[in-house]
Amino acid sequence: MYIVASMKHLLFLFFFSCFSLVAQELKPVSSRPLEATTFIGVDAYKNTYYINESVLHKQGPEGDFAFKDFQLGNISSVDIINPLKLVLFHEDTNTVVFLDNRLNEIERINFNNLPEFINISTATNAGNNRLWVFNVDTQQLELYNYRSNSKTTISQPFAGKLMSQASNFNYCFILTENMLLSFNIYGSLLSETEAKGFSMIAQQGDVLVALKESSLFRSTENSFEAVKLPISENNIKDLFITQEFLYIYDGKSLLTFSITQPK
Repeated sequence: MYIVASMKHLLFLFFFSCFSLVAQELKPVSSRPLEATTFIGVDAYKNTYYINESVLHKQGPEGDFAFKDFQLGNISSVDIINPLKLVLFHEDTNTVVFLDNRLNEIERINFNNLPEFINISTATNAGNNRLWVFNVDTQQLELYNYRSNSKTTISQPFAGKLMSQASNFNYCFILTENMLLSFNIYGSLLSETEAKGFSMIAQQGDVLVALKESSLFRSTENSFEAVKLPISENNIKDLFITQEFLYIYDGKSLLTFSITQPK
């Protein structure tokens, strides 16, 4: 019990410390037009990813690439945490597709065809041949190993609708209608914070931000605090955060802000 409590406190300290970077000052860097249905993010190699009319696009120094398979339905999410192995999830067909850095298909997993059928609503990269998936039938977060075709239940059943999921190789953050919860790969519940009215979360390392009615909030030790943006109108459709930059897509332009490091 003491170990779990200490881990929760440590995670909150990480949140508070790292979010102070966001709280310092956001300086506008650039603004460029972007025609997209959904903005995904920017990887470490400065490649921009976005979806337009069910086609995934990648634009940057490596060139321009695209992936489409209309038979799979709309692209529900794209995880770019590993630019060499992207994870695309198609909720319409309960299918995950892995792509290389040129958006060529590596392999796909149709969860309808597994020996033990899994009906999922999210799928993000957990590393080591694993995916963070949300099982719709059991309302639980699971780790699915697609090499051994095995799964590990991470959470108890959730109450309320799943709004957003963000993850890395060590942690997974789940936003429901009322709560924000964080878990580690060992299945420990690290934190549970009230989060009413939030629609989306984004994270990078230990940094987590949440969107509520076109306003940004940062996680603090006990709740959320508003993040002041240096723009006159906060029309936020999609967002993405790295250690150095915050990216906001307003439906017409991609806005880039640098995160001032504390001196």
